[in-house]
Amino acid sequence: MKRALLLLLSLTIPVLAQQVTPPAPGAPREAKLPQPVEKTLTNGLRVIVVPKHDIPLVATQLTFKTGGAADPKGKDGLAQLTATVLTKGTKTRGAEEIARGVEALGATLGSNAGWDSSSVDLSVMSSNLAKAMEYVSDAARNATFAKDEVERERAQAIDALQVNLGEPRALASVVAARLIFGETPYGHNLEGTPASLETITREDLMKFHAAHYRPDNAVLVLAGDVKAEDAFRLAQAQFGSWKKGATPAPSAATASSPTGTSKPRVVVVDMPEAGQSAVAVGRAGIRRGDPAYMSALVTNSVLGNGYSSRLNQEIRIRRGLAYGAGSSFDSRATPGPFLARTETKHETAAEVVSIIVNELNRLASSDVAEAELTTRKAVLIGDFGQSLETTSGIVNRVARLAVYGLPLSEINRYVSGVQAVNAAQVRKFASSNLGGKDMNVVVVGDGKVFLEALRKQFGEVEVIPAAELDLGSATLRVKKVAAE
Repeated sequence: MKRALLLLLSLTIPVLAQQVTPPAPGAPREAKLPQPVEKTLTNGLRVIVVPKHDIPLVATQLTFKTGGAADPKGKDGLAQLTATVLTKGTKTRGAEEIARGVEALGATLGSNAGWDSSSVDLSVMSSNLAKAMEYVSDAARNATFAKDEVERERAQAIDALQVNLGEPRALASVVAARLIFGETPYGHNLEGTPASLETITREDLMKFHAAHYRPDNAVLVLAGDVKAEDAFRLAQAQFGSWKKGATPAPSAATASSPTGTSKPRVVVVDMPEAGQSAVAVGRAGIRRGDPAYMSALVTNSVLGNGYSSRLNQEIRIRRGLAYGAGSSFDSRATPGPFLARTETKHETAAEVVSIIVNELNRLASSDVAEAELTTRKAVLIGDFGQSLETTSGIVNRVARLAVYGLPLSEINRYVSGVQAVNAAQVRKFASSNLGGKDMNVVVVGDGKVFLEALRKQFGEVEVIPAAELDLGSATLRVKKVAAE
């Protein structure tokens, strides 16, 4: 029996060793989407079509080149609330009628806002495209923002925020944005705060809609089983009579202000009741149109994109300090944030901060080995390929290029662009954009457990009790009213 068990183990161990060693990445292949065809209507609406006839589906996105960066001061979350209520009633259809009509067509209709754009999204069988596009046009042009719908969506948004901002991970990211961008447009929370949403009126939504939801500030992208000439004819029928604004439309690039330039800060949001601590380390990153964009993608893939990235390897796999760790560049019209994030026990929060900073500096001071670089590029290329498997994924990619004024042909050069980045470029990019000394640091958790260790690393550390946190201010502190 014992000999049989030893024999079984001797046969099994080599098999296990083979299983944990991943195969080498295959040779990458460039994506080859059909060449987009475009036309601009007389009212300024840019229409882009990507024919793809393998399945009878069409996805569309009507994108407006204005988003949360245009929220007025004190009205944080206005762009998001406007987009949310947009499809909840028009001059001729109520919210229920819209929902039932879209469902009857087997379609999905949604609306959303990002930092630099807002959109109405549709996915439908190609045979029902013309009918479904009536709902897109009606919502974009004729939304009424009925008072009861505004109140309902506002209440739901406030409830969701109260839950979300009570979680250390979400709160750390919002605080980090304030540290990076201060009072500039990217500094506030895209969804707003419970306090800011309470100040937004129906008139605010209507004013925002009138100013920014207009054809000369929009791009309509269609991808899937539709011919270009049919798509242009449909766009003309649904949007051709839409009047453009009397003044030039603001672009994504002018809707946002330059990023903050204040001294980096180390902030602890003291939340003793939190089950664990959330860590966020960040700074201003790059804009989407930056020539170094591909270098940023590859550098971040090495650092914190995926299971075998350096942050996850060091924090989760080797030390067991978290369930996962990662980083990202959110590239926008002007430089968006770079953030490295994780959650860990209160006792190891300061250690995790140190690991993140050390990994940032290591990337900036030494070349990435070719084998590691090849693997991390393969992750990017694989993710990109998956994003183009659906018509909605194609639409999202093309619309983003259009919003930022980039050539549509870039989508067919993504793979070669990633492959062209070498170790020297990664090191140069990291040296210029990821140096640990100018990073903002946020830790949300039970401060008394890790505060002393954090001060040993950084010296000056601001401590803000969670109950005194003001996300609507760059100071992050509730103003105290002087006693009379």
